[in-house]
Amino acid sequence: MSAPPDAPRVAPGGIRDVGLVNWLICAASGRVAGTGPPNLFLTLARQRGLFRGWLWFGGRLMPGGKLARRETELVILRVAHLRDCRYEFDHHVRLGRRAGVRPADVERVKEGPDADGWSPREQVMLAAADELHRRQDLTDATWARLRTRLTQPECVELCMLAGHYEMLATVIDALRVRPDSPRPRR
Repeated sequence: MSAPPDAPRVAPGGIRDVGLVNWLICAASGRVAGTGPPNLFLTLARQRGLFRGWLWFGGRLMPGGKLARRETELVILRVAHLRDCRYEFDHHVRLGRRAGVRPADVERVKEGPDADGWSPREQVMLAAADELHRRQDLTDATWARLRTRLTQPECVELCMLAGHYEMLATVIDALRVRPDSPRPRR
């Protein structure tokens, strides 16, 4: 996976740049992720109201969506891999551990939906993520396969999830967001 060039186009903001409420949100998010305040959050929080709206929207997909957390993390990891977005990938490897995504799963995510070991539901979700990435659409055949494993609301959420993380990878790359540092262990 490639990393964006060294200099971020928009530096992560400090408390004065992002405001106290957003800074506290960023700090809490870092604790959950096992890092300091995430650089992505501190960058996006410079646009204060948009940041909070994005958090609300993103939180409805992950962790507040209807899809199982493990499935959500697998789809996010697949999108991040396809987009070659190291920031997104590394961040969700950490978050995925808590949702039952094991190191072997992470390696299989890189191989794709045809790798051995996926459940039929996981396989079709990952295949849909690949197709959404390649075509920005789903064929009728893929939709029919999805509908054998997912409800209509879950299909809507899957499309929104994959699209959201495609968008986020674009923002991360365009703004040259730098990787987060792991929080020091005490």
